[in-house]
Amino acid sequence: MTQDVSLSAPPRRRRGIVLLGLAVLGVAGAAFLMRRMLLMSAPRCLAGRWHGCFDTFNGVVFMTLATLPLSLLVVWALAHRRRAAGVTAAWRMSLAEVGMVHGTVPFVWMILMPGAGAGVVPGRVSLVPLLDLVTMGPLGIAGNLLVFAALGFFAPMRFAAVASAPRLLALGAGCSVVVETAQYVLRLDRVSSVDDVLVNAVGAALAGLASRRWWRTAGQAPADRPAPVPASASASGG
Repeated sequence: MTQDVSLSAPPRRRRGIVLLGLAVLGVAGAAFLMRRMLLMSAPRCLAGRWHGCFDTFNGVVFMTLATLPLSLLVVWALAHRRRAAGVTAAWRMSLAEVGMVHGTVPFVWMILMPGAGAGVVPGRVSLVPLLDLVTMGPLGIAGNLLVFAALGFFAPMRFAAVASAPRLLALGAGCSVVVETAQYVLRLDRVSSVDDVLVNAVGAALAGLASRRWWRTAGQAPADRPAPVPASASASGG
C-alpha cells in the first residue's frame, strides 16, 4: 500500500509542475500581446498616480499582472500554515481563495469605472434578452465571459456548496446582478443589461466546469481544520 502511494506521488507532482508552467506561459503570452497597452500605463502606475493608472483599463491590467507575484506569495504562506496544522488539500484551498480575489476584483473594478457622464446621465437599463448581445461584438462577449470566470473556476475548489453547474450559473448571475445594480444606482454612465448578466453567468459556469477535476465534495474535511484520523489507523498506531 505504501509503495503504491509513493509511486502515484511523482505523476501528481509532474502534473502540478506542468499546470504551473502552462499558467506562467499563458500570463507571459498575454503580457507580450498587451505589452504596448501595459507600457502606456506603467510609468503612472509605478509612480503611484491614480489618474492614468487605476482609472484606466490598461492600468488595472498592468497592476493585476504586477501584483501576481504578491498573490502567489500569499498562496504559499496560507498553504504553508495549513500544512503545518495538518489541513488536507492546503495548496488547493489556498490557491482557490487567492485566485477568486485576484482574478475577480480587477474585472469588477473595471466594470464600475465611471463613464464621462457619470453623475449627470441617468441610469440606463436593457431588460430585453439578447437585444444588447448583438452590439457587444466578439471582444465585448469575451470580456464579459471573463468577468466572473476566476470566481467560477476557483469557488467550487473551495466551497462544496457551489460545486455544480446550475449553482455556478446562479453564483455568476447573482454577482452580476449586484454589479449591474450598482452601475444603475451609482449613475456611472453605463448600461445595466440583462445580457451582461447572462454572459457573465455562462462564463462563470464554463470556467467552473474547466476545474471540475479539483472540485471540493461534500464528504471532504473542511479546509480550516485537519482531516479526522480513521479509527483503524489510530488503533494500529497505538
